[in-house]
Amino acid sequence: MQKIISNPWTKPYEEVLEYYRVSRENGLSEDEVKDRRETFGQNTVREAEKKSLAEILINQLKSLLVVLLGLAAVVSIALDEIVEGVSILAVLVINTIIGFVTEARALSSMEALREMTKIDSRVRRDGDVKKIPAEDLVPGDIVILQPGDMVPADLRVLESSKLQVDESALTGESVPVGKIENTLEEDTPLAERDNMVYKGTYLTRGNAEGVVVSTGEETELGKISESIREAGEEKTPLEERLDQLAQRLVPLLIAVALIVVISGVFRGRDLLLILETAIALAIATVPEGLPVVATLVLARGMLRMADKNVLINKLSSVETLGSTNIISTDKTGTLTENRMTVTRFELYELSVEVTGKGLETEGNFLVGGEKKEVSGTPMLREALEIGVLCNNASLTDDNGEVEAVGEPMEVSLLIAGRKGGFRRDELTDSMPEVEEVPFDPSSRLMAKYHRINNEYKVAVKGAPEEVLNSCSNILTTNGSRELNSEEEEKWINKSDKMGEEGLRVLGLAVKKTEEIDEKPFEGLTFIGLVGMIDPPREEVKPAIGTCQDAGIKVIMVTGDHASTARNIGYQVGLVDSKDAEVVYGSEIKPYEDLKENERQRFLNASIFARVSPNNKLDLIDLYQRNEAIVAMFGDGVNDAPALKKADIGVAMGMRGTQVAQEASDMILQDDNFSSITYAVEEGRIIFSNIRKFVIYLISCNLSELLTILLASLIGFPLPLLPLQILFLNVVNDVFPAFALGTCRGGRMVMKVSPRDPDESIVDRIHWLEIGWYGALISVVTILAFGLGGRIYATEMSNHRIVTISFLTLAFTQLWHVFNMRELTSDIFRNEITENKYIWGALALSCMILLSAIYIPFISSVLSIEPPDLQGWGLILGMSLVPLVAGQAERQIRGNST
Repeated sequence: MQKIISNPWTKPYEEVLEYYRVSRENGLSEDEVKDRRETFGQNTVREAEKKSLAEILINQLKSLLVVLLGLAAVVSIALDEIVEGVSILAVLVINTIIGFVTEARALSSMEALREMTKIDSRVRRDGDVKKIPAEDLVPGDIVILQPGDMVPADLRVLESSKLQVDESALTGESVPVGKIENTLEEDTPLAERDNMVYKGTYLTRGNAEGVVVSTGEETELGKISESIREAGEEKTPLEERLDQLAQRLVPLLIAVALIVVISGVFRGRDLLLILETAIALAIATVPEGLPVVATLVLARGMLRMADKNVLINKLSSVETLGSTNIISTDKTGTLTENRMTVTRFELYELSVEVTGKGLETEGNFLVGGEKKEVSGTPMLREALEIGVLCNNASLTDDNGEVEAVGEPMEVSLLIAGRKGGFRRDELTDSMPEVEEVPFDPSSRLMAKYHRINNEYKVAVKGAPEEVLNSCSNILTTNGSRELNSEEEEKWINKSDKMGEEGLRVLGLAVKKTEEIDEKPFEGLTFIGLVGMIDPPREEVKPAIGTCQDAGIKVIMVTGDHASTARNIGYQVGLVDSKDAEVVYGSEIKPYEDLKENERQRFLNASIFARVSPNNKLDLIDLYQRNEAIVAMFGDGVNDAPALKKADIGVAMGMRGTQVAQEASDMILQDDNFSSITYAVEEGRIIFSNIRKFVIYLISCNLSELLTILLASLIGFPLPLLPLQILFLNVVNDVFPAFALGTCRGGRMVMKVSPRDPDESIVDRIHWLEIGWYGALISVVTILAFGLGGRIYATEMSNHRIVTISFLTLAFTQLWHVFNMRELTSDIFRNEITENKYIWGALALSCMILLSAIYIPFISSVLSIEPPDLQGWGLILGMSLVPLVAGQAERQIRGNST
């Protein structure tokens, strides 16, 4: 077998299995998998080509400024200024290496994040069902699909139950389509091949089993991948704003360069020196590396979030996190532990308490505090049996310990069954399962058909009100009788009361039928209610408090009962009253259909219960029209549209479907609400750090520009030579700026309201700061230059005097990093002074500067001389002036905020 089967939809599935030499019961062996992978390759569709290291290197040389720097080096060498020409080339090489390493690290970080978000598939191999990366599938693999799964390859359907598949990504058909196992005609269009499921589509309901017929580029998605392949790399709004920011400095640069050139020519200075100075200023002033550095900071921040169980799918989401002011969270497993324990059964005129918790299979059934035998209580026996039969979870015993697989609520029903002597495997041996109606979020019901002789027992569980609506009878101590509307209302009230006590409540029902095609949710007999406790996570309440302090409103949007939602909301601090209002999903309508008072009521509410996926869409629309930035939690297939519509879609990593995870911007791997609190804080810190190093870089670069401009206007010789400017650009621009990107944030980062999403990185206030710092540093440098001339009483062009201005500017820029602290931070203990990378960057920069002074070859190239004690006193004294002035300014402004 060297090629994939042709037209598999035209062949019986037995023929397809025979072609691929695979047993449906056992699947492929690992040896067969290895051979087929060598033949067919990995199950991957070629993505947009990633940059190679060579391309990254070439990109560093494409800049006009790099070309100008190269020309300056060539001209210098041509005019016999060999040392200067080689030095310029050395700076060019260093700049290129720094840019290359930075961009390569950013690319490496993004690749690491992509690896984290790859999907898995369930496959049968060597007789066992295993979870493997989807890219490891090969033709002939037997794949098991469940609701919410992304189809990992093209499959011929072997068996299905109530299967519905969303093929919109492939065919454009927005309505999910059903699937069958029958053969079809060869000319059947792709959209009508009902016995096939294709890579890239997903299950909206039902279950299926299929055999892989094609993988990778041979899939239908692979064949059309050119049309859906990304046209280019994602460029975030932040990167675009940084590009624009760098370009804003160009007009100022051109103006200063012209003044320098004209002034130099007018005074009869060396033309080559003037041109080299202008080029050096251009290199130093335009911070071309800002977008790359920002990408690196974003990517590294995303990796830090990954360490805290938060996976970010898109770089742009990190920016949005800092602006989020509404968090819409689910309840189960997010605010609560998602560890259900059955604690009570409410049956007809009988309330039964259940002891034991967690996965303990030993426990008692108590009525009025006294132990009750299950065998002597038919209603309890029936309730336990239904809970075990209408169930997809499983329990295994391993060395005396019980291991559970499945949804926690279903696991708790199996554990309760064990306490009463019911094991699912034993029940299904005597009553084989023949069909399942999977849980549907819209109906909130689930059913399973089990054969008993010539009839079927239909076990049903679901939301109490929905179960009661489907029942016509009720089981009593004297058998089944008709259920009237008054009794139905009493049971709903009983369910509400259980919910108010913090219990998760399900209704149980049953019926027997001779026809398997009979509708499952009609003519049922109501058995009773089962109450399960799912306690709040301990860390949630302080996390919600943190969000509220940060100006973020947290709302609970759940499909659970209103009373249960209110109880949990009160326990976690979402509301401050046990009688807080709860909005029902049935009240939520599209924005246009809501009255103004209804809109305000919903905007003020914190708890929404019995909410459907469509209700979530309407809620998000309401908040967004009210100019809110919404982060929404979701885990189900039907949550995908709402996850996409939200500004930040947050999927659950443990219980979320693959579809929800694919549609989301963020995945919480531990399903824990407190994780998003960390993510929001990290998002704010990242934006703040980017702003810090932007202000630092531009103010330092502006100071160099203004220093040359002031000298030209005053009539001074050049206080900085071209190579000195380039040297500062390498040393002071790189290490302190990168270190600023690692700050952990000020103490008030989660004590202020979210920023406006349209807020610029550098707004008017920040431009004034940049101008103030740039002017202050340049004036101090020129003063040091002038004082140096007076001290040494010699020509102002003397190398010793230029050394004074060079070192004053260098150390001033290094100390200037401390002026980047937040206004509300302490002057001595803050996010800058407590950042070990800042101190490391300063130490490294100082060592490089001292090496440049005291290593003869380097000092000769840079045209500087070691200062004497008086010179060092002037340099250090003047370099501290902008630091002191900057700290005073920040302290005054901080005290006024």
